[in-house]
Amino acid sequence: MSLRSLAAPDAPTSPIMRAALAFGGLTGACGVTLMAMAAHVDTNGLVRTAAEMMLFHAAVLLAIAALAQVRRIPFLVVALALLVVGLGLFCGDLLSRAFLNQRLFTMSAPTGGMMLILGWVALTLSALRIHPR
Repeated sequence: MSLRSLAAPDAPTSPIMRAALAFGGLTGACGVTLMAMAAHVDTNGLVRTAAEMMLFHAAVLLAIAALAQVRRIPFLVVALALLVVGLGLFCGDLLSRAFLNQRLFTMSAPTGGMMLILGWVALTLSALRIHPR
């Protein structure tokens, strides 16, 4: 029995599934790296907060990838986009303050945080829009 025979026979993958999987993996890797940095160089807690946000959301991005592969779900693309951009803005601002002593730009963390909240709302709306087969 080959490893190829265990996989689904040429199951198509959706673009959102590939994007969410890539962002989830990258976010998780960055989160683990930042956790290690937080243990050694974080003096104000900003690096740890960014690492935790990335690690928490990496699992959500991977779940979105799994959902996108199984069903076509309204608002899932919106949720993915809001979560990824919001995470970039929020964590980017925290890391910019921690390592460069300056903000990414004015209101970047609050904007990113609001986008994260809206991403979770879009994910909730996606759940409400799933119809049984």
